[in-house]
Amino acid sequence: MATYNSRMGSATKTIPATLIPGDGIGPEVTDAVLAVLDAVEAPFRWETCKAGMGGVAECGDPLPPETLASIRRTRLALKGPLTTPIGGGFRSSNVRLREEFQLYANLRPARTLVPGGRFEDIDLVLVRENLEGLYVGIEHYIPVGDDPRAVAMGSGVNTRAGARRIAEFAFDYAVKNGRKKVTLVHKANVLKALTGLFLEAGRDVAKRYDGRIAFDDRIVDACAMQLVMNPWQFDVIVTTNLFGDILSDEIAGLVGGLGMAPAANIGTDAAIFEAVHGSAPDIAGKGVANPLALMLSSAMMLDHVGEQEKGRRVRAAIDAALREDKVRTGDLGGSATTREFTRAVAARLA
Repeated sequence: MATYNSRMGSATKTIPATLIPGDGIGPEVTDAVLAVLDAVEAPFRWETCKAGMGGVAECGDPLPPETLASIRRTRLALKGPLTTPIGGGFRSSNVRLREEFQLYANLRPARTLVPGGRFEDIDLVLVRENLEGLYVGIEHYIPVGDDPRAVAMGSGVNTRAGARRIAEFAFDYAVKNGRKKVTLVHKANVLKALTGLFLEAGRDVAKRYDGRIAFDDRIVDACAMQLVMNPWQFDVIVTTNLFGDILSDEIAGLVGGLGMAPAANIGTDAAIFEAVHGSAPDIAGKGVANPLALMLSSAMMLDHVGEQEKGRRVRAAIDAALREDKVRTGDLGGSATTREFTRAVAARLA
């Protein structure tokens, strides 16, 4: 394994962490993030590992044993985008990592970074249950006549313990971060058992926070509509795996797209921070990729290890580069390359 060393002084305690650059534009945006973390003197000592198509090319496995062993040691990882085949091939490495390390909470904040878009002053957090629901992957085909795949069937699984755990995570996050309200999103009017249990457990948890954090609930289709009509009515949203996957992308659209969307996958014993967007192989190697999502994820990673001030500085530097210096990549209406944007953020940290 390669090790990336920052320019911190030797007297500073370092924190071991696994680095997975990823596929496509992954190595480019990862290099950008490392430069910014170096500028802020982040405490991480990196073990660089392969996954996704890189893992397949190197050792025939999208999640090589060496990579899993590294995360077991460090219990902390920063991961670039990984390519997942559509409709066939190997199973999503992202889902496998969440299952392997029981990363039950997917935390996805979204806030307005570039003013002048369709929505201003967005500041939302989505908390997604990461291990249950329809993502448990219980699927099979039923043959009919000469068609072996005539019928496809899938099952979802929610547990009271899992629903309670993610609701507690959402409320605890709200308390620690000065949030005012938690909205639980479900489909209990139709999926009365599968998401009815989720709603029931969430309501029980909400009672313990009465007087500190407001609580309400929404049916998922109504929530999807209200997010584009009046997103400011929401604060923290907690929901099931599939609904969270969909709504978090919708929320990212409110602030400019997946290129602006950081994420954390958090469990009891490990945490993996990642860019939500895909590997974008069509622009790989062209130097035009937007590294914002992974930069913001690295700021969340700093918060997670108790370096909140450095996380705050990274976010402030990003804001200043975008708003004051007006250095923006092409997807944000600018002309800056990945390196130019990175230099602008790093300069603000000097």
